Amino acid sequence: MIKIIIFDFDGTIGNTQQLIVKTLHDTIDKLNLTFRSDAECISTIGLPLEKAFMSLYSDEGKGDDVMFGKECAGTYRKLFEKNNIKGAVSMFPNVKETMERLYSMGIVMTIATSRGRESLLNFLEEMDIMRYISYTVCNGDVENAKPAPDMVVKILEQLHFKAHEAMVVGDTSFDIIMGKKGGCITCGVTYGNGGQQELLDAGANHIINNFSDILKILRLEG
Repeated sequence: MIKIIIFDFDGTIGNTQQLIVKTLHDTIDKLNLTFRSDAECISTIGLPLEKAFMSLYSDEGKGDDVMFGKECAGTYRKLFEKNNIKGAVSMFPNVKETMERLYSMGIVMTIATSRGRESLLNFLEEMDIMRYISYTVCNGDVENAKPAPDMVVKILEQLHFKAHEAMVVGDTSFDIIMGKKGGCITCGVTYGNGGQQELLDAGANHIINNFSDILKILRLEG
């Protein structure tokens, strides 16, 4: 029986794709880097910023250039603050209502994200869903980022749950692989940044097209 859910944020709870892609392009322009398409930018969502930029420019020998990644990430963060006006990020349909139902049924909800803590907490407050979240693990809180299982392990240890009691819900292969490595049930959402085939290839146990379908997986709704 699932007792705890570990959610990704970007592309699972918050529809941040447009804001992220715009800020990636702005950063690329600011630093006079080689153009990257929207699809290439989207493929890095879910990675820590430093690794996202290193991945984007691995073909130019930047795949292991930590200083390059840090420079890009620093510029991105400054531009993100400028671009992130109130209302720029919305919740996906049925997120709040589903969380309220899960909360009322005693399901513990947590978040594992590559996003920075300040940014995440601001979004949760703006969306009025902070009260449903028991614990968050963000970029820099663990030694190894997604798709390593470190975030999952930390959450389970801190809240005293077993892996078989947990389900990881996310929109990319990074989330699914993280959950599987952590020994958890995994659920991929198709409405975010990753496609259904990517999620299936990563080994997702469940695939859903709407956030509310989590209730069906947990048999809280017919």
